[in-house]
Amino acid sequence: MTERKTLALNPEAASSADAPALKKKGRGWEISEKRLDALHEQARELRRHSSEAHKALAAKFAAADMGRYTFKRHAVVGSAIVDFNCHNLGLALAIDEEGQNDTLAKRRDKSLESVGIKVMRIAAKDILENLDEVLKQLTQVMRDRIAERKEAARAHKAANPKQTYSRPKPRGDDRADRNSTPKPRSRKP
Repeated sequence: MTERKTLALNPEAASSADAPALKKKGRGWEISEKRLDALHEQARELRRHSSEAHKALAAKFAAADMGRYTFKRHAVVGSAIVDFNCHNLGLALAIDEEGQNDTLAKRRDKSLESVGIKVMRIAAKDILENLDEVLKQLTQVMRDRIAERKEAARAHKAANPKQTYSRPKPRGDDRADRNSTPKPRSRKP
């Protein structure tokens, strides 16, 4: 198995505790296409060589029926790779492995939280030793996040009463809106 590469912080960036400003550009983030392609390749490599804790949690997620709340493994979010990401909830899971750079992880978490993505950190040891307790904590965080999202939607709707949204009709299903009996075709003599 290959060794995991670790990232080091720039000394000037390490002194700044602020999260870097995110600007929308290039697939939604200010990141070059070349850098994004490199991140996706690195995430693909991480999926191929996952840790035991990651494999255990991924197996539980694969077996669970969570409806529209699915977790993607080693997902690229902005300029970060998170262990699991649920896009619908805006929730990222980070597994704390031994020997990782905590300063880098905290800075990444601040960047993600600045754009509304909540980061839940889980120790790899906890996943391997007490997976059921970890899943209970995750379920509670998911419920809290769903409640936050619903409350934000209600507040937005109250603040913007004139704004409406109607879902587009599915293609090829325009007959359902008309009478249920099909119209006869006219024949020309």
